[in-house]
Formats: sequence, C-alpha cells, structure tokens
Amino acid sequence: MIYVTEHIALDESELHETFIRSAGPGGQHVNKTSTGVQLRFDVAASPSLPEGVRARLLARRDSRLTAEGVLVITATSQRSQKANREEAVERLVQLVRAAATPPRARRKTRPTRASKTRRLEGKRHRASIKANRGPVRDD
Repeated sequence: MIYVTEHIALDESELHETFIRSAGPGGQHVNKTSTGVQLRFDVAASPSLPEGVRARLLARRDSRLTAEGVLVITATSQRSQKANREEAVERLVQLVRAAATPPRARRKTRPTRASKTRRLEGKRHRASIKANRGPVRDD
C-alpha cells in the first residue's frame, strides 16, 4: 500500500510499470539497460480514490493524462531503475495529494473607491495620449 493521506491509500496492484531506456547521466550503462520507468495509474477506474479526488484529477488539463483517464508518469533522471521507480511513485503521490485538498471557495470582493479612481485616471491618461497622436494642423 502507498499511503497518500490518512484517508487515501493506493494499492500497488493498481500501478503498472514499464521500463524504458533513458537518457541522461550513466554513460554506457544507461545506453544498454532500461533504467527509466513509465508508471501508469488508471485514475478513472481506481477504487482507491474518493469521487471528489478522482474528479479533480480528471479535470486537470495535464498532458500526462490520457483520454481514457490513465495517468502516465515517466521518470528517467536517475541512474538506477530503483531510484527512478521511487521518483515516479513520489510524483504520483504528490499529484494525488494536491488533488485531495479541495480548492478554497472564492469570496466575492468589490473594488475599493481608490482602485476605481486609479483605473479611471489611467484610462483618461491613455485616452489623452491617443487623442494627441493625430496629425498636426496649422491653424
């Protein structure tokens, strides 16, 4: 089990890892072995996620999320496969943890009188600059 919060734990059987060749540090070793990790987590079909967390994860405009609702995390920056696996899982935990906190409700506010005055003064100033841009007349 991977514990994300005190209420959310992901079962390791829900994670699908494939190992890929990775670039970066490691010299000849990195060119010959598959040390990179591609972690897949099916957000849409996961029984471990509460409905609100699932909806917030799926609503994100994230390029790592496929059309089917599968989150794909690629970790290739470390030299060892084990370190890349740990990094990929940690990134997944951070994403789920961020989605687990509901967004704060927006409290409506009104602009102050001073800010309205500054805005209108700026508009008047800009209008006068533009009005003076016309051709020069000889009267």
